[in-house]
Amino acid sequence: MTGRELDAAGITEPSLREAYLRCRALNARHGRTFFLATRLLPPSRRPAVHALYGFARHADDIVDEPAPGTPLTRIAAALDRLAAKLAGGLRAGRSDDPVLAAVVDTARRHGIDVGLFDAFLHSMRMDLTVTGYATRAALREYVYGSAEVIGLQMLPVLGTVGDPAEAAGAAAALGQAFQLTNFLRDIAEDLDRGRVYLPADELAAFGVDREVLAECRRTGRADPRVRRALADQIARTREVYGRARPGIELLHPVSRPCIATACTLYSHILDRIEARDYNVFDGRVSVGVGRRVVLAGGAVARSLWARTRTDAVTAGRAR
Repeated sequence: MTGRELDAAGITEPSLREAYLRCRALNARHGRTFFLATRLLPPSRRPAVHALYGFARHADDIVDEPAPGTPLTRIAAALDRLAAKLAGGLRAGRSDDPVLAAVVDTARRHGIDVGLFDAFLHSMRMDLTVTGYATRAALREYVYGSAEVIGLQMLPVLGTVGDPAEAAGAAAALGQAFQLTNFLRDIAEDLDRGRVYLPADELAAFGVDREVLAECRRTGRADPRVRRALADQIARTREVYGRARPGIELLHPVSRPCIATACTLYSHILDRIEARDYNVFDGRVSVGVGRRVVLAGGAVARSLWARTRTDAVTAGRAR
């Protein structure tokens, strides 16, 4: 995050600027696909997006990247401390924590529903005790808190052209689609952590269970049953993208290129899984830098046009 972005957002206090920079670094390190898309936002809107995603990554790191041998009770205690510090900061409207300061400031500036943060942290706690989901309905509770609320938090930052409630469903659906895509891409990593996020009953319809997935992880190959199961999961995930895409037109014009690009880039991960014959067990599936730039290229012009048009309208109203 450049000083220009912070200046554009009206963030002047030195320690607060440092907190936003920390969140930007977390977003850049963990979320390369979405981080690229955020470059299409006007500078004034980028810091808040980085704060929201930076906080989410910070909490996720507590759960997924503890020091080796850390007991679950200690991880849970760390999450509880984070939740208490966040709650205190949200009540006070400020925080001295080097990461939370930015997200508390963002929540205050944009009027974000604080209950969304509670739902997010609830899902983070679920990761400490839940290792699998019997059905998609059971998974829904986790996905709401871990992903849909992110889309809902983003709405006040991105802006809408009408009643935000009209865009809320699509925003939640897009968060869900991104998370389901992550589940498919990260099957191997999640298995290493003892978790399977794909609904067990849907896998069982293709003769797949945790043991079959573990064997694929051991061999680095996807057997035919798993390939068929993943093809089904990808089709289901594409249906969620289909519900999310119409909501992009409900966003403020200057925000549409960013979200449209993120949608395109993330959905392309599904294409890459198919291109690898559904083998997600011998290395992480990713969209190469060159391909990401090509896919995002057209959005740059749309972003600049939207900003120019918005500036012109604003200038006209000021006269």
